[in-house]
Amino acid sequence: MGTPQCITHEHQVLIIGAGGAGLRAAIEAASTGINVGVVCKSLLGKAHTVMAEGGMAASMGNVDDRDNWRVHFADTMRGGQYLNNWRMAEIHARQAGDRVRELEAWGAIFDRTRDGKILQRNFGGHKYPRLAHVGDRTGLEMIRTLQDHGIHQGIEFYMEFTVLEILMDGDRVAGAVGYDREKGRFHIWKAPAIVLATGGIGRAFKITSNSWEYTGDGHALAYRAGAELKDMEFVQFHPTGMVWPPSVRGILVTEGVRGEGGVLRNSQGRRFMFDDIPDLYKNQTASDPEEGWRYVIGDKDAQRPPELLTRDHVARCIVREIREGRGSPHGGVYLDIAWIKEKMRNSEAHIRKKLPSMYHQFKQLAGVDITKDAMEVGPTTHYAMGGVNVDGQTQMSTVKGLFACGEVAAGLHGANRLGGNSLSDLVVFGKLAGEHAVEWAKSHPNPTIDSSQVQSICRAALEPLERSGGESPYEVQARLQDMMQDKVGIVRKESEMAEAIEGIASLRRKAASASVPGNIEYNPGWHTAVDLHNLLVVSEAVARCALDRKESRGAHFRDDYPAKDEAHASHNTIVYRGADGAMVVERREIPAMPKELSDIIKEMG
Repeated sequence: MGTPQCITHEHQVLIIGAGGAGLRAAIEAASTGINVGVVCKSLLGKAHTVMAEGGMAASMGNVDDRDNWRVHFADTMRGGQYLNNWRMAEIHARQAGDRVRELEAWGAIFDRTRDGKILQRNFGGHKYPRLAHVGDRTGLEMIRTLQDHGIHQGIEFYMEFTVLEILMDGDRVAGAVGYDREKGRFHIWKAPAIVLATGGIGRAFKITSNSWEYTGDGHALAYRAGAELKDMEFVQFHPTGMVWPPSVRGILVTEGVRGEGGVLRNSQGRRFMFDDIPDLYKNQTASDPEEGWRYVIGDKDAQRPPELLTRDHVARCIVREIREGRGSPHGGVYLDIAWIKEKMRNSEAHIRKKLPSMYHQFKQLAGVDITKDAMEVGPTTHYAMGGVNVDGQTQMSTVKGLFACGEVAAGLHGANRLGGNSLSDLVVFGKLAGEHAVEWAKSHPNPTIDSSQVQSICRAALEPLERSGGESPYEVQARLQDMMQDKVGIVRKESEMAEAIEGIASLRRKAASASVPGNIEYNPGWHTAVDLHNLLVVSEAVARCALDRKESRGAHFRDDYPAKDEAHASHNTIVYRGADGAMVVERREIPAMPKELSDIIKEMG
């Protein structure tokens, strides 16, 4: 094997990922006049952020003036079961409104109230209508706006590139090495500060709403560079993904459908969500469980249906109906928005206006007219609450010069993310990551690149192309996805997760000997072989953290430990690479919350 040739680029800040978080970080960094590079796995405009539909959560009080950042903070902490990084939850609640208005100033077009304010809709777990939205295409509008604004800032973009490893100079980052997916040529990006904004891990599971890029790249890059991962057991399974036809299984059905009045029914036509309303959310004086307005989330005036309880709860209720034989013909349940025709004139036009993407999605992909018929839906792997352990203010990881923001970073959401908090998370912490990455780069310039480290990484990446007779990377990936879905999915137990950990070790050996025919140009098999190493890291982290947390909390549900255990109530689960290369799991106490923040939670009940 010859010595791979590399093309070298130099930047002061390198951002890996071009979704909402990466673009916002790039805009912030470039606004200071420094040299910024953005590497993305796909084309600009194809980031998974465009799939975020329902809206971005911000307590602007445009629909209900009782809303404010304190309520938003309390809702986020409660939804996260108080495992959140409380500083991040505070910053997010305080700054989300400013980031929405900033997007508006940059050209984002939001839906409007009658008096011209940005319209906000209800969403699961939020006490008041809080989601600023553009129909059900909010993420698309965010990406359009950020790209239009950012493209003029002098940022250099590298589209359709895969980053293989973070390069180190002692205990600080020095840059990254990767290759272009079209020609297979290797590239080095020298940079004293790197921002990870690579999104989630959904492709570790068989059924997911996530796009093909979501192979846990940022999580694994950070882990191999020596950074800590946190709370990887908390994987959110969105209650409503498409289930039929098989070719579209897992594609997201936005919570906005339920926010606009959609209800969940089983095969008997019954609204089963009334069967299991937590006492926290129940009006104990209500006499008729079918009168949804009597069941409230937050307070007696909210008048919100149980379909808008937190996502983990709704997902488990759907799984219960399916397992007990009350599911739809294709293994889901029914989501019905068409019923509003009983209450509203011109309901069909209203649905098409409020949910245009959902209308076209079901019409074109499933042959269902959602203005007339119910949708079949079921849970789908959607979001990773866990990720790179970062400082709540600066977004720096435990590796010097390595920052993370968006879904790849842990902390804001705790054990369970509230709908809509993800989009505002991107811009709030994307801005902060870009800002602090600039500060670090200016005070720690000129890292040294180790050429032998680069050559070793490049040669390892080429090995699947040099071998023959090994496992197909596609087969290894499919087996991993099946195993994670079956053994580390919505409902977990110790024996199955232990089997998954053994299975991951076996698949890692197979991945290490995988072979790919062809050459480095236009070779998706090679890309899959590269991605496998990242998928195996995040899969093991999820399984080991879930095995360690012997309770049910938030999005983590243990069939063998179905209740919360207060012994686990005050710690995060930390994962890092040990000196021998093995994965280490450690429990770490959450720092005490300042009195002014704990008082807010007490005040909000």
